[in-house]
Amino acid sequence: MTAKELRTKYLDFFKKKGHTVIPSASLVPEHDPTALFTTAGMHPLVPFLMGEEHPSGKRLVNVQKSMRTDDIDEVGDSWHNTFFEMLGNWSLGDSASPDSIGQGGYWKKEAIEWSFEFLTRELGLDPEKIHVTVFGGDKEIPGVSEDKESIQIWKNLGIPDERIFKLGKKDNWWGPVGNSGPCGPDTEMFYDTGRTSHGEKCQPGETCGKYAEIWNDVFMEFNKTADGKYEPLKQKNVDTGMGLERTLAILQGKNSVYETELFSEAIKTLEAIRKSGDVYSKTPAPYRIITDHLKAAIFLVSDGVRPSNKERGYVLRRLIRRAMVHSRKLGLEGDEWLSNLLPKLIRPYLNSYQNLKELTPEINEVITLEVDKFRETIDEGIKALKKIFSRAIGGIDPENLPPGMKLENNVIRVDGNEVFKIYETYGLTPEISQEIMTSWGLAFDQHTMKECYQAMQKHQEISRSGLKKKFAGGLGDHSDITVRGHTATHLLHQALRDVLGNQVHQTGSNITPERIRFDFSYSEKLTDEQIRKVEDIVNSKIKKDLKVNKELMSAKEADKIGAIGLFKDKYADKVSIYKIGDYSVEYCGGPHVKHTAEIGHFKIIKEEALGSGQRRIRAVFD
Repeated sequence: MTAKELRTKYLDFFKKKGHTVIPSASLVPEHDPTALFTTAGMHPLVPFLMGEEHPSGKRLVNVQKSMRTDDIDEVGDSWHNTFFEMLGNWSLGDSASPDSIGQGGYWKKEAIEWSFEFLTRELGLDPEKIHVTVFGGDKEIPGVSEDKESIQIWKNLGIPDERIFKLGKKDNWWGPVGNSGPCGPDTEMFYDTGRTSHGEKCQPGETCGKYAEIWNDVFMEFNKTADGKYEPLKQKNVDTGMGLERTLAILQGKNSVYETELFSEAIKTLEAIRKSGDVYSKTPAPYRIITDHLKAAIFLVSDGVRPSNKERGYVLRRLIRRAMVHSRKLGLEGDEWLSNLLPKLIRPYLNSYQNLKELTPEINEVITLEVDKFRETIDEGIKALKKIFSRAIGGIDPENLPPGMKLENNVIRVDGNEVFKIYETYGLTPEISQEIMTSWGLAFDQHTMKECYQAMQKHQEISRSGLKKKFAGGLGDHSDITVRGHTATHLLHQALRDVLGNQVHQTGSNITPERIRFDFSYSEKLTDEQIRKVEDIVNSKIKKDLKVNKELMSAKEADKIGAIGLFKDKYADKVSIYKIGDYSVEYCGGPHVKHTAEIGHFKIIKEEALGSGQRRIRAVFD
């Protein structure tokens, strides 16, 4: 079975179960105040998990582009990816009879039975090789006991006790990703790969390689509050996800996701043109890291992210440069290897993400330019790292150690301030320096990294009050003050278009109780007069106390009335549109105030460059 066939089979199966297919959201979260990337299919659905009505109903299914960097150090093994596709289906609301297709939501029985049916009947996986884990209770989740209901459902499906594992919060409790938000127990499905290289006693949930996790059913019935309480959600939700890459590898009898057609041609290209003949070039890790990171870069660029030293742009830059470090070790020089590789990474996705074809020239340009920039300094940066090594060890070249000398887990610790100077001068990110220097045997621990980031923060003067950058996924709060800020971004978006022109489009936003941060496409620094005009327009609309209305309509109808929004081409056929008086019309999932006077006075406190062709505004309201 190919990746294309698996996507189609999954969507068709759940359409028959009364689900509506919704498109993949962008990797750049829309209107999420705490997240850099879309980390799972549920991420764009948070307002609807909290009770807002979804335009497409209570049963949804899609294939969602996802991005996670918390496992970046695991990339290179058999199963981990930075960018991946998540096949997911959802029930938004109270459970209903399985016979009432399309009439309402569903709960544990339907979710588990359909998961098992798809795996065994549709995909033909051996039910005897399926093992499951369930929530077994945990003292960190007071008042929530063992999930006996899920255990019984699995037994009814023929899964015996010895293949049902009861685990705690760490393994079988999903969310919240941030400090608060929807969460609940889950049950995970693992497939026995038959590999026993790490021992027969290994069980699901352990990193032994014998069991591959392929599906997760999350039962969201709680909301964790900011003070740590677990309160029942207004509605019960089912959120399920199956990793396409892992499932595909299982179906094709592969030992790794990198052996499927999503990676294999690209890796063969690298192997054919590599120039290094050492032991490193004969291991799979460098080929996997290079192809994984550049694929993630391709999709980030296609969703509007550009390399920079801030947030999403920083992650994109880190991925490209980390791939470059490994390509250097393989002896890959010039641009030919890159120009041959990128099309092989894009090709498997052209049918599923049609915008990739028209964006391919731009993707190539952005990545190649970043590679060229880094190539100019990488050798000098590594020379600087070698000087640190030589000074610590005593004049020894780390890549040419004396016979018999080994420096694993060396007690000599790296100075974080020196690492920052190398980043500032040569562009080697702290994480890349850490990877290089630990491979040489130096101790580069959390203390070193903390020193480095403290030096970075001091230099950049970014230790602003209460502002914390977050490099992992999270869910936004729905407090009154944050909702006010959310609505203010709609006014700001339209005001910028009024002052600067309709070529301006939102590229991201981040809203906290302290401030608004709004990213938009524009290539020039705003003048003081332009900033003042934008402020005046927003405050005039606030003062008029315009009514905020939500309307459900088709995407064609929204286009006819000139609705604007981030990645509006990725919305479903039926969309929610928020109108602010006769001024702003925008695609959005909410939430919003009822009238603009609730926002308060709006003030821009800073306007700055974010990256090539992108600007950022920071604003407050009171």
